[in-house]
Amino acid sequence: MLYPEIEPYDHGMLDVGDGHHVYWEVCGNPDGKPAVVLHGGPGSGCTARARRYFDPEVYRVVLFDQRGCGRSTPHASEPVVDLSTNTTDHLIGDMERLREFLGVDRWLVFAASWGSVLGLVYAERFPHRVSEMVHAGVATGRRAETDLLTTGLGPMFPEAHARFRELAPSGDPAAGYLELLLSPDPAVHNRAAAEWCAWEDALQPLSSGGLRFESPTFGLAFARLVTHYWAHGSWLPEGIVLEEAWKLSGIPGVIVQGVLDLGNLLGTPFDLAHAWPDAELILIPETAHGGSDALAEARVAATDKFR
Repeated sequence: MLYPEIEPYDHGMLDVGDGHHVYWEVCGNPDGKPAVVLHGGPGSGCTARARRYFDPEVYRVVLFDQRGCGRSTPHASEPVVDLSTNTTDHLIGDMERLREFLGVDRWLVFAASWGSVLGLVYAERFPHRVSEMVHAGVATGRRAETDLLTTGLGPMFPEAHARFRELAPSGDPAAGYLELLLSPDPAVHNRAAAEWCAWEDALQPLSSGGLRFESPTFGLAFARLVTHYWAHGSWLPEGIVLEEAWKLSGIPGVIVQGVLDLGNLLGTPFDLAHAWPDAELILIPETAHGGSDALAEARVAATDKFR
């Protein structure tokens, strides 16, 4: 069961350079154990629900919207947008600026999906700043993982995939869509965003279809950021996160993974659990990437374990 709803006791906009201002908030116990929440996407933004995975009497919970999304500015949904200063390295740098700004020495990293990529890279670069980690719907940023989602799963959803590929019939779908999404013509970028988000929904058949993308503004920013990162391989050498998982030694962690998560087809959570000496892998039946009540309860149990 999630903890009751809670409001932040502090929030603001942090100037992280390059013209970007990142929204942040802190809730829970001001003197509690620090934890940072890394949202997915890239481009999903932090949510009120994410505050509820932590005992508010115990944890000082930091949430923030990564560059270009949520309440951070400039927003990736603007008619014309420059994404050149929105990369994995920039986001890692933003985390360190936020940590220093808030006076945190070490924090628990709580992440899901793309947030897991960001959290794992951060922990491998700054292991002395991470006390524990809790991951769900885990990914490691490999092109093999994103290729699976854009191309490899096509035969499982043939009609939806045929429509998805109409706008980018050849080459890397992420790169093809990114070009369309960055078009200054609203008719072009709005249609591309709608088609990309429709494919995202098709990949999660157990979730409530379309609810994530009710807002066209959210959908456009989300699609631009996802394709921007995927088209560039998240600026990570292929397989580097798994190769350097030995750097996580000494950091206790829990990986909570749905058995029906399609990302499991590449073995990512199992490979990570094998490469990360101090990780525990918990598999949740009848659960896909979109999550479930059982998966949420397991994530709460993980933060309770580290309290």
